[in-house]
Formats: sequence, structure tokens, C-alpha cells
Amino acid sequence: MTLVGTQMISDGKTARQIFDEVMANPARAKFGFGEKAAVVNVDFQNAYTRIDEFKTAYETDPRQIEHVNTISRLARGQGMPVVWTHVAYSPDASDAVVWGTRTNTPDSLQNIKLDSRRHAFDDRCEIDRDRDAIYTKRMPSAFFETPLQSLLVWHKVDTMIVTGGSTSGCVRATAVDSLSRGYRTIVPIETCADKHESYHFANLTDLQLKYADVEPVQVVIDWLESRHA
Repeated sequence: MTLVGTQMISDGKTARQIFDEVMANPARAKFGFGEKAAVVNVDFQNAYTRIDEFKTAYETDPRQIEHVNTISRLARGQGMPVVWTHVAYSPDASDAVVWGTRTNTPDSLQNIKLDSRRHAFDDRCEIDRDRDAIYTKRMPSAFFETPLQSLLVWHKVDTMIVTGGSTSGCVRATAVDSLSRGYRTIVPIETCADKHESYHFANLTDLQLKYADVEPVQVVIDWLESRHA
């Protein structure tokens, strides 16, 4: 038998090693930036960012929120929309549907209640509440049952810059939906976070290979600053 495909590889490399190899490939084609971007900041809420308060929180790059504030500020300066999402559920958690059935502890997803401390945005986030769009979502993707698609159409956006957490969950889901809707999708590395480096780097690798341009945050900053030229 002559193989023309690839049997599944098991070579002992870590997810981070594979990510570094993929990112070091100079021949990898990119989708690139378009003409106008939206910055979509996924779930920068205390439940997921305050590692000093909540078991559900995680941190990858300690400067994550600083970087997100920078790119959001630059985008606003160019008249580009900035979106912030966070997750919360009704008192009976019925809107969490099957996603809320695996566990039922104070830390469980469906027990993030509207207007609670866990639902609130991390106060380190520089949110312009007069200009930025703020959505409470209930499922992984920022597109699911939110006005995001309509907002992007109104602003004639062709590029989405996706930040937040978790890399393996809501960031990935949002990025895949972004590409599926025809947007050039950019994921700045330092602006994403997850609980374990294996999940984090495996999903960044998969996004880079299939669905998005995974870039150092400085590449995104440089592009936004170049729009002033």
C-alpha cells in the first residue's frame, strides 16, 4: 500500500514546541489585515481574570489586559469598533441549557449570575462605556445570539482582532465563527489566556494552521498605528 496521506503523528513534542515550529515557518501564508478591523475582547470578567479571587480564573501573560487596552485604544482612535463580552445566566440557569448540566457548584459556569462580581468586568479593563459595545453572552462564541454580526456589517468591518479567554474555549469558538462569516481573523498571542499551556498552545497552533493569523501583539499594534499614517 502506498500512503499519500499522513498517519497520526506521535513524536513526544509538547504543544508549545509544535507551536514554536509552526510559527517559525516563513512559508506559511497569511490571511492578512484588511481595511477596517473590529476588536472583540472575549470574557474579561472577574470569574476568569481574578486569580486572587476565583478558582475559575487563569493567567497566561501578566500583561494581557495592558495589551488589550492598548489595541482597543488604538482601534477607537481610528473609528474602529471595540466589543467586550462577558458571560452570565438567569437565576434558574435555564439559559445555560445543556452546558450547565455537568456540575452544580458555586464555581460552575451556570452559577455566574447577572450583575454579580463574577459577571463584572475586571476593573483593569479600560472600557469606554459611551462608545464600546458590551454584550452578555451565554455560549462560547461572541457571535451566538448577540448583535455582533449586525454591528460588524454596520461598521463595514472586514477584519476581526480576537482577544481574551479561554484560548481553547471562547476565543477559539469566536475565531472559527469569524472566519466562517468571511472575516480576516487575527489572534494576538499575548492577549489570550488559558488554564494550561498545553490547551493554550495546541489551540493557538490549530488557529494558526486553519482559521486565523496568530500574531505577536506588537504586529497588531504596528498595524493599528500605521492607519494614522
